Amino acid sequence: MTESSGRPVVVFDLDNTLADTAHRQRFLERKPRDWDGFFAAAPQDPPLAEGVALVKESARECEVVYLTGRPERCRRDTLHWLAAQGLPAGRVFMRRDAGWAGGGRGDRRPARHTKLEVLRRLARDREVRLLVDDDEQVCEAAERAGFTVLRARWAERSAALEDAQQREGRT
Repeated sequence: MTESSGRPVVVFDLDNTLADTAHRQRFLERKPRDWDGFFAAAPQDPPLAEGVALVKESARECEVVYLTGRPERCRRDTLHWLAAQGLPAGRVFMRRDAGWAGGGRGDRRPARHTKLEVLRRLARDREVRLLVDDDEQVCEAAERAGFTVLRARWAERSAALEDAQQREGRT
């Protein structure tokens, strides 16, 4: 990290940290899972007040970065949702899409691997002051790597979403 690199960074997850995904869990409870339906419903996510307040408070001292397991094809909807909630602008890191349109193979590694990779990249030249995430395995991996973590425990847990994050590398 360099001293002149700017303000420290605070990193926020989206699903079940800032956005309440409860209304779209039904798409993950089916076999096979309906990923298109799950992500298509994301623009209707209600905001989670605790997470939104924390982003706004953090933006006073830090650069806000959003780190999500959502695929890149959801970028436009995600940016619109963030703006509609009055959240500060910030870099948004997303998973690579699968297929040729997304530049080749999608990234289906568990979230604990993909997110830790981005955190380490950010930490090369900036202080990463805090990661806020609901995924317990992501939080544990980040803590083991030396990052300060706040577990977002203000949304209802979803076994289907947790399985998708860790086994299928989809969110």
